[in-house]
Amino acid sequence: MRHRYIVKKRQDSLWDLIKGSIDAGSGWLCVLLVGIAAGCVAGMVDIGASWMSDLKHGICPPAFWFNREQCCYPAKQSVFEEGNCSTWKTWPEIFGLDRNGTGPYIVAYIWYVLWALLFASLSASLVRMFAPYACGSGIPEIKTILSGFIIRGYLGKWTLLIKSVGLMLSVSAGLTLGKEGPMVHIASCIGNIFSHVFPKYGRNEAKKREILSAAAAAGVSVAFGAPIGGVLFSLEEVSYYFPLKTLWRSFFCALIAAFVLRSLTPFGNEHSVLFFVEYNKPWIFFELIPFVFLGIMGGVIGTFFIKANLWWCRYRKFSKLGQYPVMEVLFVTLVTGIICYPNPFTRMNMNELIFLLVSKCSPGDVTNPLCEYKRMNITMGNSIIEVTEPGPGVYSSIWLLMLTFILKLALTIFTFGMKVPAGLFIPSLLLGAIMGRIVGIGVEQFAYSYPNIWFFTGECADSNLITPGLYAVVGAAAVLGGVTRMTVSLVVIMFELTGGVRYIVPLMAAAMASKWVGDALGRQGIYDAHIALNGYPFLDSKEEFAHTTLAADVMQPKRNETLNVITQDSMTVDDVENLLKETEHNGYPVVVSRENQYLVGFVLRRDLNLAIGNAKRLIEGISSSSIVLFTSTQPTQNLGPQPLKLKKILDMAPITVTDQTPMETVVDMFRKLGLRQTLVTHNGRLLGVITKKDVLRHVKQMDNEDPNTVLFN
Repeated sequence: MRHRYIVKKRQDSLWDLIKGSIDAGSGWLCVLLVGIAAGCVAGMVDIGASWMSDLKHGICPPAFWFNREQCCYPAKQSVFEEGNCSTWKTWPEIFGLDRNGTGPYIVAYIWYVLWALLFASLSASLVRMFAPYACGSGIPEIKTILSGFIIRGYLGKWTLLIKSVGLMLSVSAGLTLGKEGPMVHIASCIGNIFSHVFPKYGRNEAKKREILSAAAAAGVSVAFGAPIGGVLFSLEEVSYYFPLKTLWRSFFCALIAAFVLRSLTPFGNEHSVLFFVEYNKPWIFFELIPFVFLGIMGGVIGTFFIKANLWWCRYRKFSKLGQYPVMEVLFVTLVTGIICYPNPFTRMNMNELIFLLVSKCSPGDVTNPLCEYKRMNITMGNSIIEVTEPGPGVYSSIWLLMLTFILKLALTIFTFGMKVPAGLFIPSLLLGAIMGRIVGIGVEQFAYSYPNIWFFTGECADSNLITPGLYAVVGAAAVLGGVTRMTVSLVVIMFELTGGVRYIVPLMAAAMASKWVGDALGRQGIYDAHIALNGYPFLDSKEEFAHTTLAADVMQPKRNETLNVITQDSMTVDDVENLLKETEHNGYPVVVSRENQYLVGFVLRRDLNLAIGNAKRLIEGISSSSIVLFTSTQPTQNLGPQPLKLKKILDMAPITVTDQTPMETVVDMFRKLGLRQTLVTHNGRLLGVITKKDVLRHVKQMDNEDPNTVLFN
C-alpha cells in the first residue's frame, strides 16, 4: 500500500518525485552505511585484539599503544625471534631481569596467565551484566531470526557494543576461539540499527531481513578479507530466502566493508588477506589421494567435535555449572594459560600459527622450526636436483604439533558455548592446518624416499614439487567443512584467504569429501545442532518432510475443543476484550456467525488492542456494549450505542489451506512464505488454525523426538 501511494504521488510535484527516488534508493544507502560501519568496527576489533594479545608478552615503552609488530617495525623479524628488537620490552625486562633464563621465564609465565585471567574476567562480566545475548558466535540465532522468528534485543545497540569489546578481550585472553563468527553477529547488529533509520526497513520485518542478509555477508567479508566468500556464506549458511536483489545488495555491502577495512589495514601487511601464500607450483594428479584423505579426516574430526561440544553444552545447561558462567570462563582461561604457555606453538596467536603452517619454507629460513631441512644435491641422469631431508627441528615440531592438535581440540570443545563472544572458524582452520601440515610432511618424505615410483615419474625432476603448506590449506578447509558443513562458500573463502587460485580443485575435493563423511556420520552442522540444542523454532529449508499426514491432523483445536473466533457483526466490545484477556493467541479468525462459521478474514491481536483502546479514548459514544463490526454494511435495527467499525484492520486475504492439504505442502508454504499461521477450512467453513509452532511440534513428533524441546515462548 505504501509503495503504491508513493508511486501515485510521484506525478503530483517535483518534491514528491524526489521523495520517491530517495525511497527507491534507500536500500542501497542503508547497505552502504552498514558496510562502512562494519569495516570500521572490524578494524577497531582487529587492532585492539592484536595490541592486547601482545600485552600478555610485553610492552613498547616508547609508545605503549604499539603492538610488537609496530614497535619492531624498523627491524623486521618473525614471531620466533625475540632477541634483536631492542625497543620491545618483555615483562621480565621491565622488572630489570634478563630476557632468557629460569627466573625471567617464570615471571613471564605468571604475567601471561594474569593478563589472560584479567581479560577473560572482564569479557565474561561485561557479557553477564550488560548484554547476555553477546555470548557465543551468534550465527545460530541469526539463522533463526532470518527464518522469521523474532528474538527481542538480540540485535540491539548494547549487544553490539558489548560484543565488540568482549570479543577483543576474549580473543586477547588467548582462549581457543576465533573472531569470525561474532563478526557476523556484530555486522547484523549494525544492519538492524541502521535499518531503523529508514522506516521502509525498520517497520517491515521482511524488508529488514534483506538488510540483515547483506550485513551477514559484510561480517564474513571483514572477518577474513573475503568479500565474495562472505556473499556466498550468507547465501549458503545464514539466509533463509535469498532473492537476486539481496544478492546484489550483499555484494555491494561486502565490497564496501572490505574496502573500508583495507584502508585501515589491521593485518599489517600489503595483502588484505589473513594468510597469504607465496607458492604457486602445480600439484600432481596423484596428490588428490591425500587431499581426499584429508577431506575424510576433516569430516570425522568435525563430527567428533560437534558431538563432544553438544554433549558438554547439554551438560552445562542442565547441571549446576550453568549457574556460574564467570567462574567457568575463569577456570577455562586459567587452564588454557597454564597448558598453552610452555609449547611455543600454543603460546603464539592462532592466526600467526596458521600462517606458519600454510607458508612454504624458503631456503634461508632459520627462524621457523618447521623449516629445518638438510639440503643436498644429487645427480639424476644428466640433471642435478636439490633434495631436502628433514632435520631434527622438523621431527620435534611434528611432536609439538600433535600435542598442539590434541590440546586445541579439547580446549575448543570446552570453550565454544561459554558465556563470552566466541567464534569457531579460526580454531577449526587451525586444527585442519596442523593435520594437513603433518600429512604434507609425510607425503613429501614419501616422494623423497621413492622418487622413481610410476606416479611421480618426471614430476619430481625439476625440484621438489610437494609443498606441505598446500596440505595445511586443504586440511584447514576440510575440518572447517566438517564442522560447519559448508561447501561452495568454504572453497571461495579459503582461496580468498590464501590467494591460491590454482588450488581450487584440491579444495573442492576436500570440501566435498568432508561434507559427505560428515553427513554420513551426523546429519547436522554445528550451527543447526546449536539451534536444536537451544530449541529455537527453526524450520530447516534444506530438509525434506517425508510423512503423509494431512493438515487436519496438525491443526489446533483438535476435534472436541472449541476454536476462539470473532464474529463479524454480533460481538460487543466487552466480549472482544474478554476474549483477548482469556486467550494468548497472536490473532483471531473472523467468521460470519457462531452457527455459520464461514471465514471472513483474520485480525491481529495487537491491532485489536490498539483499535479498541484508541476508539474508547477518541470516539464519542463508544462503550463496552457497542457492537464490533467487521463489515461495511450497517445492521438494520441499531437501537443501542454507536457501533465500532474495525473493517480497516481486518486482513481479508489470510493464507488458507483445506483440511485435506498434505502436510508436505503446508510445511513448504511455511518455509517459502515465512508464515506465522495459516487457517484451515472445509467447504469454506473455518475448521482450525496451524501455527509455525504446531508445524515444528508435528515435525518433531514424526521424527520420534520430544516435541517439548522447542522453546515456545
